[in-house]
Amino acid sequence: MEWKGRRQSGNVEDQRGARPGGGLGGSPFGRGGGFRLPGGGGGVRRAGGGLSFGTIIFLVILYFVLRAMGIDMLQVLEGGPVNMPGFEQSDGSQVPQGSAEEEEMKAFMATVLAETEDTWNGIFQASGEQYQEPKLVLFDGSVRSACGFASAASGPFYCPGDRKVYLDMSFFDELAQKFDAAGDFAQAYVLAHEVGHHVQNLIGVLPKFNQMRQRMSEVEANQMSIRVELQADCFAGIWGKYTEQKGLLERGDLEEALNAATQIGDDTLQKRMQGYVVPESFNHGTSEQRMRWFQRGFDSGQMSACDTFSGSI
Repeated sequence: MEWKGRRQSGNVEDQRGARPGGGLGGSPFGRGGGFRLPGGGGGVRRAGGGLSFGTIIFLVILYFVLRAMGIDMLQVLEGGPVNMPGFEQSDGSQVPQGSAEEEEMKAFMATVLAETEDTWNGIFQASGEQYQEPKLVLFDGSVRSACGFASAASGPFYCPGDRKVYLDMSFFDELAQKFDAAGDFAQAYVLAHEVGHHVQNLIGVLPKFNQMRQRMSEVEANQMSIRVELQADCFAGIWGKYTEQKGLLERGDLEEALNAATQIGDDTLQKRMQGYVVPESFNHGTSEQRMRWFQRGFDSGQMSACDTFSGSI
């Protein structure tokens, strides 16, 4: 995909290196964690119950040394993130700079996000509506979202509660090495799929599904989840179509996306992990379905072609 030199989205929040505050918590996406200072018996005390004079002097000196290094201990005590100096974001917060490869990946993701913004802004405007752009949160290790805590093991996800896409970029190493789905357009497909969930949130598909799921059995919810996921694949295909029309696709790009869709189908994943498939547990769609619905969006470029809720899939 030809992307260098193109607009990068300003809707990227880089939280790499930041520790989620608020203590430890659970997550519907997986186990995550935060940073908490020890309470109760913490601190150095003398027999009388207070800090010794020597300890106070030491703590004062330590405070100013850390301040000189750019670390604000008052922020730490208040539960804020601990960041090393010299890594400023545009909003004034601090995040670590990764390797040159990681920074290029960040620039690529910001560019792909900008391309999705152009695509969906145009589609919504043509329908007389306004597209509300999502945020992309880059993190490593774990992160706190409006949907709870999530770990890198959760994989990329979209949270309807805060309308943000969350991504640990190390996922792409796993995508290439474990799932045999390398390539920049395979990576772009992953982001475009999550943005597809954002579009579903805006048009009311996700709120309706979440409401209906409360009255469904697990099998019924899985079947409906498949239709939701396949529509997001189809929406990703629509973005791919607009990207092709801009002349940004290179030879092999479409095949990279279709291969990624194939490699993360429920049947393929289950065969790889356990040697057999359990169709009743599918919740994203088979490899054939995921590839077919992405292709359908790509071929049509129309949201009307992405109705996965009518008829068979």
